[in-house]
Amino acid sequence: MNWLLEESKLFQEKLPTTIENMSLIELEQRVREIKDKLGEKLLILGHHYQKDEVIKFSDAVGDSLQLAQYAEKNDTANHIVFCGVHFMAETADILTNDDQHVILPDLRAGCSMADMATYEQTIKAWKVLTEKYGNDIIPVTYVNSTAEIKAFVGEKNGTTVTSSNAEKIVEWALNQGKIIFFLPDQHLGRNTAHKLGVDLAEMAIWNPITEELEIENNTQDIKVVLWKGHCSVHENFTVENINSIRSIHKDINVIVHPECTFEVVQASDYNGSTKYIVDVINAAEKGTKWAIGTEHNLVNRLINDNMDKQVYSLNPYMCSCLTMNRIDLKHLVWSLENILKKDVKNIIKVDQQVAVNAKKALNKMMNL
Repeated sequence: MNWLLEESKLFQEKLPTTIENMSLIELEQRVREIKDKLGEKLLILGHHYQKDEVIKFSDAVGDSLQLAQYAEKNDTANHIVFCGVHFMAETADILTNDDQHVILPDLRAGCSMADMATYEQTIKAWKVLTEKYGNDIIPVTYVNSTAEIKAFVGEKNGTTVTSSNAEKIVEWALNQGKIIFFLPDQHLGRNTAHKLGVDLAEMAIWNPITEELEIENNTQDIKVVLWKGHCSVHENFTVENINSIRSIHKDINVIVHPECTFEVVQASDYNGSTKYIVDVINAAEKGTKWAIGTEHNLVNRLINDNMDKQVYSLNPYMCSCLTMNRIDLKHLVWSLENILKKDVKNIIKVDQQVAVNAKKALNKMMNL
């Protein structure tokens, strides 16, 4: 199911006035009370990009796959409240037990990148690519994709990939001697493949809107086909941002996420996953200067947690991830109140067959 296309079916209920009128102190107190009452039966997961008001009450904080794995290992919580976006809650549901409920506090918290590749579009692309290249294609999807895309990849004996393990997984895929069909983020695919020695001329782009393969050279020389998708936040960092901050701070280190464009990654000093960025900044020497190209909530948190360093946003005027910010303290309280009343709302449940095939792709990545 495509999130944006199905938005009307996943309508988010309006918050009751009792919660809307609560003060910050009252909201925080209510979360503490309900957490105490539910104890081990409740697990709150918070993605790095969430607001501080939500992170404050999260039992675990991490990237999407870290949190899904954390949920998988927890067999005591009946209710897993996932403060992230829709595809993350889907992955957690795939990896947890049938008697555990994964809850998304606000159903409007989708992911624009994940929604740039629908199942129907992928089927059309696969048909064209297999007619052109035969069976010499292996699909690889970023975990930032819908459950249906993961299921498609699992059905075709492909694998998922994270920004943390992208280099290892793409290297494995290249060693299969097949063309990689990389969904849905072209930038992570391009940056990773290039780092492993694939020339830009050996990459093509599949445009799901025009349903065409965008390529300038002989199509038989292609090693990687990139889906024309992107992260709406990371794609907006520019080389001009890097040049500007370096003109002010000559000795600054620039670190960006590999969802940024090829030009930005090439112009930076370091690039890596969200976890990589967090670890590098936290371990950096006192007094060093850093400019970070990733989501605003996380950058601000790293700035506040590393006052012994000079940490800046690569673009301080960049907006936070709008869909991530759908989840706030009021929606968290609403979700917890519903659990307490045994009237659980916003349960994310993946179709059983979709879950089986999606888990094949996830398990292949884990095994690799």
